[in-house]
Amino acid sequence: MAVVNFTGVRVFSTTLARDRENMGENITKWLKENSNLDIVDKVVTQSSDKEFHCLTITLFYRPKS
Repeated sequence: MAVVNFTGVRVFSTTLARDRENMGENITKWLKENSNLDIVDKVVTQSSDKEFHCLTITLFYRPKS
């Protein structure tokens, strides 16, 4: 397994259905606003209990060279 160097992490997380529907747009907006960064890895996590479903997308980044 290769080691990925990164300098920052951005976490997007929600449990509300309407927020999950908008998550892609929010991530795209953040990526456009931070175009000086390279995304070097990502992790998608889903968890749930009897009432709530949580979706988390974690982006690992570093400044563009």
